[in-house]
Amino acid sequence: MAAAVEKLTVSLPSAEFRIWNTCDGADLSPELRIGHLKPEVRSIAVFALNPAEEGCSFTSWLAWNIDPLSLIPEGIPPQGVVTAPVNAVQGTNDYGTLGYRGPCPPRGETHRYHFKVYGLDASLNLPAGATKHELIEAMKGHVLQFGDTVAIYGR
Repeated sequence: MAAAVEKLTVSLPSAEFRIWNTCDGADLSPELRIGHLKPEVRSIAVFALNPAEEGCSFTSWLAWNIDPLSLIPEGIPPQGVVTAPVNAVQGTNDYGTLGYRGPCPPRGETHRYHFKVYGLDASLNLPAGATKHELIEAMKGHVLQFGDTVAIYGR
C-alpha cells in the first residue's frame, strides 16, 4: 500500500497577481513560498492551471527538478533547462511555449489561477519541453508531499 501524501503549505506574495507577473507586465513567473518540506524531498514540481480557459486544466506553467527550497524565486527564465535563479527543467505549456505564461484573461473578466506544488522523492528523468501528461506520468510513485494555492487576476 502506498504511503499517504503529506501536506505542503504553498503561498504567493498576494492573493491577486502583481502586474509584472501577468501579460500586462513583464510576464515573470511569481515567487512561491513553500513550507513544511520534508527532508526526504529531493525535488519539486510545479503546475500553474487556469480552469476558466479551455477546460479545467489549461496549464500555463510546468516545471520540475526544482531544488527543494522554501522559496522559488520570481522570474524563472522561459527556457527548458534553468540554472539560475534556481535549478529547474520546464515543459511545454498549453500555449505551446516553454516556461511560465502569466494571466491574461479577456477584458472585463477575472480568472482564478491554481498553483499545484509537489514534493518528490527523486529528480525526474524527463527532458525539457515535456507535456503535462508526460510530467504526470513521470511523477507517479514519487510524490511525497502536495500543496496548492490560488491567485486571481482581472482585466
